[in-house]
Amino acid sequence: MMAVAVIWGSALALYLLFRLWYDNWSGPLKADEIDSFIDATQDRFEASGNNVSVLRAFLEADDGREFIMLNLVKAQMDDVKDPVTGQMVQGLSLLQRYSKRFMPVLFRNGGHPVMVGRKVGGYIDAWNTEGDPGWTIFGLMRYRSRRDMVKLVMDPTFKEGHPDKMLGTLATFSFPTQRVLSLYLGPRVSSAIVIALGAAIAHIIWLSV
Repeated sequence: MMAVAVIWGSALALYLLFRLWYDNWSGPLKADEIDSFIDATQDRFEASGNNVSVLRAFLEADDGREFIMLNLVKAQMDDVKDPVTGQMVQGLSLLQRYSKRFMPVLFRNGGHPVMVGRKVGGYIDAWNTEGDPGWTIFGLMRYRSRRDMVKLVMDPTFKEGHPDKMLGTLATFSFPTQRVLSLYLGPRVSSAIVIALGAAIAHIIWLSV
């Protein structure tokens, strides 16, 4: 019985560790955190043509919950000058290099891709909107919290990769969303199933020994 307790106790501990990483335990952003972040990034946001007041409003409305960022990207398919090597390379390759920098920082701050895909056709249904600029890819990125988004933007690795993003992207827009309905199992459920399955297999093996 001791072995069974160890197996299932370890499974529970593993799942709790996962939840400690995956969930936000720090609550909403505080006013001083928002002010410090805006002061540090305002010039960068405005240089990209963005309205920093929209960002501030989003941060000030922080409810401490996770959110999904919707990203639409028109990649640069022509050659551009690599800021590191000085050689001419396809802009898309710089965008891919940026993604390789971005993903570890995203994971480190409790985020992950939800879905990434390529565009395979023009607008099928659209009205009162700008024409299709020729989007290349879309991405849904899960952020553990708005604080974690702030940490990601301030991370030196992310900032170092930002020139690659700018050179590899002709057009983009992103806006945050919160899930209302989804038929996909989230990581909280899927990880619980995988851990429980592993513990059940270990339990069966122990019984058969």
